[in-house]
Amino acid sequence: MKLFYAFAFSVASALPSTSFAADAPVEFVPQLNNKVSVYDWSGFYIGFGGGTGYLLETVSAPALGVSSVSGVSGRGFFGKLTVGRDFQFSNGFVAGVEVSGRYGDVETSWNVPPVPFAGSVTADYGFDVVGRVGYTITPRTLAYLLGGYSWQHFDLDITTGAGSTTWNESGFVVGFGLERAIRDNWTWGSEYRYSQYSGETIAALGGVSIDPVTHSFNTNINYRFDGGPSEIQRDAFSYDWSGLKLGGAVSVGMAYNKINVPLAATSFDGLGTEGFLGEVNIGYDWELRERLVAGVILAAEYVGFSSSLSALGVTVTSDADDLGFDALLRGGYKFGDYVLGYVVGGYTYQNLSASATGFGTSASVDVGVNALTIGTGTELALSERTSAYIEYRYTMYEDVDVGTLVTLEPSSHTVRVGAKFKLFSN
Repeated sequence: MKLFYAFAFSVASALPSTSFAADAPVEFVPQLNNKVSVYDWSGFYIGFGGGTGYLLETVSAPALGVSSVSGVSGRGFFGKLTVGRDFQFSNGFVAGVEVSGRYGDVETSWNVPPVPFAGSVTADYGFDVVGRVGYTITPRTLAYLLGGYSWQHFDLDITTGAGSTTWNESGFVVGFGLERAIRDNWTWGSEYRYSQYSGETIAALGGVSIDPVTHSFNTNINYRFDGGPSEIQRDAFSYDWSGLKLGGAVSVGMAYNKINVPLAATSFDGLGTEGFLGEVNIGYDWELRERLVAGVILAAEYVGFSSSLSALGVTVTSDADDLGFDALLRGGYKFGDYVLGYVVGGYTYQNLSASATGFGTSASVDVGVNALTIGTGTELALSERTSAYIEYRYTMYEDVDVGTLVTLEPSSHTVRVGAKFKLFSN
C-alpha cells in the first residue's frame, strides 16, 4: 500500500500544477512547426551532363540537280559543360544567366546514287548563352524557362567528289526544364532545348544550301557553391509514391523516317518533321524498399506528325496523324522524398498512313504499326496527391512497305511535360 502511495505521489508531482483562481497562469503546449526551408538557388554553379540531339534541315544542291528537300534529319549524342549564376527572390522566383558548351556527333546523311549526290552534315560542337526564369514549385525543385543565343559549328561532307567544308552559324535557343537539389551543393536536372540557325549557302560546293534546326534533351549534374537552406519557408507535406494515378501530358518533338527507294537505288537517312502530341494516361506505382519505385502505365495519345519528300520523280508522304496507345513499365530511384528519376519502356501502337508516286505508278497504305518505346524522365511531387514530370521517349516502329516503290523505317523522338493526380494509395 505504501508503494502505491509513493507511485501516486511521484506521478502527481510530475504533472503541472493547476489553479481554479481567475488570475492563475495557464501553460500552453507549443505547436509543431510544419515548415521546411526552400533551397537557396542563389550563387554561381558549374555542371556537366549529356543527352541526345536531333538535326532537322532543308537541303538544296542546284548544281547537282537536287531541288530543295525539306526535312532531312538525323540524330546523335553530345556531352555538355555549364557555368551559371542564379538570383533567388523572397517570393520563390529565380532568375539567372548560363553559358553551356557541347560536343557531340549529331548527324544527318543522304544518298541519291543516280545524281550522284551523297553526304552528311554533323553538328559537332557549339555553345549557348541563355537567360532563364523559374519558380520553386517545391522546397527543393525549380521549374524554369530559358532562351537566348546559340552558336553551332557544322561539318559538311559531300562524299561524291564535291568535297567537304565546315562553317559556323548563329541562331536562337528556347527551352524548359526542371532542376532538383539532391544535396546542399549538388543539383540534378533535365531539360529540352530547341535551336534554329540562320542557314548557309556554300558556293564552293556548287551553291549547296543548308538551313538547320535542332531538338535536344539533356540531363545535368550541377555543383552550386552557395547551395543550402534559405530563409524562405514552405509548408511541408508527405508524398507516398505508391498508388493509382491519372495523368496527362503535351509534347513537342520529331518524327523521323529512313526512306529506301529500291527502283532508284536511293535512300535518305532520313526524312523528318517537327510535330506535337497530346496524351492521357493511367498508371500504378509501388514503392519497393526504401528508394526504389516500379510501375505500369497505360496511355492513349494523339500524334500530329507529317512529312514529305519530292526528288528524282518520286514523291513520298508519311503521316502519323491519328490515335495510338502505349503499354509501358517503369522503374525509378527516389532522390529525397519528392523527386523520382526513372527509365520507361514497353509497347506502342500507332496508326500510320503513307503514299508514294513515281515511275508511272503510285501506291498508298493506311496501317497500324507496332513499336518499341524506351525513355527516361524526372517526376516531382508537388503536393500530397499531385506530381509533375518531364520525360524523353524514343519510339522505333516496324518497317512500312508502300507498294514496291518505297520502304519506310519510321521513328519518333518526343519530350513530354505532364502532371498526375493520385486517386488511391496503397
